[in-house]
Amino acid sequence: MKREKPRSAADYLPVAFPAAMLAVFFGVPFGIMVAISFFRRVQGGFYEPDFVLANYGRFLSVFFGSVLGFSLELAALVAVICVAIGTPFTYLLTRMPRRWQIGWLVGLLAILALSEVIIGFAWSTLLSRTAGITNLLAAVGLVREAWSLSPSFGAVLTGMVYQAFPYTVLVLFAPVSRLDPSIVEAARTLGASPVRAFFNLVIPTLRNAILATIILVFVFALGSYLLPQLLGRPQHWTLSVLITDQAIYQSNLPFAAAMAVFLVLISLSLVGLATLLARREAT
Repeated sequence: MKREKPRSAADYLPVAFPAAMLAVFFGVPFGIMVAISFFRRVQGGFYEPDFVLANYGRFLSVFFGSVLGFSLELAALVAVICVAIGTPFTYLLTRMPRRWQIGWLVGLLAILALSEVIIGFAWSTLLSRTAGITNLLAAVGLVREAWSLSPSFGAVLTGMVYQAFPYTVLVLFAPVSRLDPSIVEAARTLGASPVRAFFNLVIPTLRNAILATIILVFVFALGSYLLPQLLGRPQHWTLSVLITDQAIYQSNLPFAAAMAVFLVLISLSLVGLATLLARREAT
């Protein structure tokens, strides 16, 4: 099919309503947030209109720089783990009978239906000392006594990987399904093992889709808010948690807006890069 350019204003009508909703519910609030990020905070009050760069300059402090660095590292680690597990899982899923595929996809969609609060409290229970996984290990004699695995960095990472894994599989499912199975069959005919054929043929063929998936999962994990609070300690809090703390508890809305603007710009840039890679994959 050949894509034709719009010839008249009527051809833009199908996208007029979504564009208007995007402008009203994203463009206008984002513009207000950008304006507030340059306002001056009034001690003992709220803030006053001004144009100062001090709110963005606070990013250069050691504390906020460490929080930003931790947020980026945590999101990157979640994305890499999800893709490392999700790519072979999705590949095996596309090779299953249709009935098994539907069952797995329904299960993944069921996880997406859970709120972040439910996921956080479920994992806090599973990793607790009183009713957690370590009780099973103690019951079968693998350990002497149960202990708590939460709050910890591992608990935060586990919860975020669990939450992001369904997105990983659903994003990878379409490009993996379009993969020509004759490529792997030819490699197997020439004597390559299934593992070698997967890493030498499947992974290079899907490199753009894998990179785009890593970026999308990274953006998704970067905005995690409740799981770091429910499963981690204060040193495991992300930039999203810090934005809420500054806006609500510290009454420093201009600095919170500056952090939010920075987070949105990073997310939009990465989403644009993922879209570009997806278009290259399609062509």
